[in-house]
Amino acid sequence: MNTLIGLIIIAIGSFGQSSSYVPINKVKDWSWESFWLTQGIFAWLIFPFLGALLAVPEGSSLLQILSVDITAALKAMGFGVLWGVGGLTFGLSMRYLGVALGQSISLGTCSAFGTLIPALMAGTNLFEGKGLVLLIGVSITLAGIAIIGYAGGLRAKNMTEEERKAAVKDFALTKGLLVALLAGVMSACFALGLEAGTPLVVDGVSELFKTLPATLMVTCGGFITNAAYCLFQNGKNKTFGDYGKKSLLANNMMFCALAGLLWYSQFFGLGMGKSFLEPGSVMMAFSWSILMALNVIFSNIWGIILKEWKGVSKLTIYVLVAGLGVLIFALIFPELMK
Repeated sequence: MNTLIGLIIIAIGSFGQSSSYVPINKVKDWSWESFWLTQGIFAWLIFPFLGALLAVPEGSSLLQILSVDITAALKAMGFGVLWGVGGLTFGLSMRYLGVALGQSISLGTCSAFGTLIPALMAGTNLFEGKGLVLLIGVSITLAGIAIIGYAGGLRAKNMTEEERKAAVKDFALTKGLLVALLAGVMSACFALGLEAGTPLVVDGVSELFKTLPATLMVTCGGFITNAAYCLFQNGKNKTFGDYGKKSLLANNMMFCALAGLLWYSQFFGLGMGKSFLEPGSVMMAFSWSILMALNVIFSNIWGIILKEWKGVSKLTIYVLVAGLGVLIFALIFPELMK
């Protein structure tokens, strides 16, 4: 029962993350870099800070928690800087491939690296026992994502250039695939950052919130990378004036804040959900892949709602549904092998 509760909580957070790109359409007359930086302030600084405060027991402070192990905190932030490259290119993959295909490729790569590397670092043998179940589970997840990627390829092949532009304004398959793969590899550093930040826990902290200080350090590192790039693009493209458009400020800030809150909800939910999973279990080790698989499922549902799959052949839809079915199976596979 606890496992089911944990999965439901992770799924709620995943749905929030997969919905975080919807508010983009409500941001008016801002360049991509202006939107990305502004939503990042909410997603990677404000809401993670507020979340981390929940991990502060009475009589302590957030600074004391972060000072428990300075090395761990700095390592988490360092991985966050690397993850920031993934977060940055992740946004670009949405721009070139759309919500469905962009998230599918990026999150598939992120799922594999973010699950298997921490397991290997912990000394897990991936060819026997729980390690083998974990490896097979990740492989099933990748298979489902690959099928969805194939569906995306079929969609691109059967669409005219005008239809591609209508669905995704800046559609570019080759460039988008390369960006999405880079995003996936670097995004896996978030999982490594959470592992590095494991010592950032003090006595009296609720199990529900104990991962949130580490999450804050990772997102702070990611903010550094993204802010540097976005400010550079503001200067290069002469778009600093976006922030001075007073008539748009309230609207754009509101939707940037909403996007940031929805994005952060995935890691808030992941931390809470993991507290219901058995420590040391395959499900615990597989939790990162579970989050990524759910993100892919929900992102493709949003892709359908946003009509990114409109006009495709029945074969493409069948392939897409098959991929989603494989991902759903991957979510429960570790439990079936108990």
